[in-house]
Amino acid sequence: MGFPGGRRSLLLVVVVLLATVAVAATVWRVFAPAEVSTPARSPYPTAPSPAPGVVSRLPVAPLVVDGRLRVYAAQRQVYADRSLDLRYRTTPYWSYRRWPAELAGVVASGPVVVTRWSDGLLVAVDARTGRVAWQTEGPVPARTVTARRTGAATVWSPEGLFVAPTAGDGAVVVVAGGDGLAAVDLTDGRLRWRAGVGAGCHESIGTTVAGRLVSVDVCDGPATVEFRDADTGTVEIRWRPPGAGDALVATPLGCRTGRSGCAGLRTVTGTGDDPGRGWLLGDGEPSAAPVLDQPNSALAGETAVGTDGGALVGRDARTGAERWRRAGLGTARVLAVEPDRVHLVSGDNYLVTLDPVTGARRSSFTLTVGADGTGWAPGAAYAVDGYLAVERLREPVDPEADDQRYFFTSEPVLVAAT
Repeated sequence: MGFPGGRRSLLLVVVVLLATVAVAATVWRVFAPAEVSTPARSPYPTAPSPAPGVVSRLPVAPLVVDGRLRVYAAQRQVYADRSLDLRYRTTPYWSYRRWPAELAGVVASGPVVVTRWSDGLLVAVDARTGRVAWQTEGPVPARTVTARRTGAATVWSPEGLFVAPTAGDGAVVVVAGGDGLAAVDLTDGRLRWRAGVGAGCHESIGTTVAGRLVSVDVCDGPATVEFRDADTGTVEIRWRPPGAGDALVATPLGCRTGRSGCAGLRTVTGTGDDPGRGWLLGDGEPSAAPVLDQPNSALAGETAVGTDGGALVGRDARTGAERWRRAGLGTARVLAVEPDRVHLVSGDNYLVTLDPVTGARRSSFTLTVGADGTGWAPGAAYAVDGYLAVERLREPVDPEADDQRYFFTSEPVLVAAT
């Protein structure tokens, strides 16, 4: 008499087990580690040549790649659109997404886009096709940097991620994180070297035009600037500026992009009322460059740009000899530099771009688009290949405000051709 009831119980158990398996399978499909690569479906665009002026207004910060694409960063995705002279962001040209890792930084050299993830994985994407070129393990980032809505910190100046030249026109990607450093070949992701460093006491700040990784080390004594060959990993120079204390701060200057390919350095020793000293970087120890001592001075190629008596002055960075002087620029200040351009912005957001060697004006126009006006303050800026991108911040600027209050409009990033 109890058999039919037992059969029903067995059937119920089977149904529950099947439902559990189905739910588990669904959860696994949704939450399992995964990557999704969506390659390009159209030809690689040609490099545009837009006339000087604002060319686009964007909700997020672009990385200019190969003079052709705009590459963007999201929490778990890197994607590109085309082309650089389009007014608005468009449907992705290609996209690469990972789960559950988060995107920690992006750098590019030529058509190679290298992404770094929170689990330490490095993934290179060929910008021409959107296909993954290589993957390799690297040091896990020492900390998670929370980027604001535009993602500028991830693409314009990523922490612990740099590009450096090597012999024979090659290049490596140098990665710093936690207690380790590593360099991989930009072309194929092959590990070139790996080195251990002290955790929490060794900070890599950039790479030089001569192919060195620059770090500030406080692990084994007073704060010291360390120069490591990015090709071999060999520490070539350990150097302390005169009068350096334990609170040495070093900031790269004259970088080709982000904090890679830098030609100078400014140090603040942390002793007395030291405002800082400027240095030029080459094959040996840094050489003093007094024209870069001023905190508001900039280095563009081999020209130091600063103010003197209300005029903007360009001087030979090595000798200090005056190359040019321009008065009548009012309150204009240096917003960004490239080896062949100095970008100045005035109080009414009028952009003037000068040739750093001659001081000649290359272009000038108001940084505005549509009916947005100029009632905003410049935030983070980035310049490469003759393009300038700048965040627009709501005045008065409040760094503690949420993104809606902090940024000017929902499309706060302007890109201009100069």
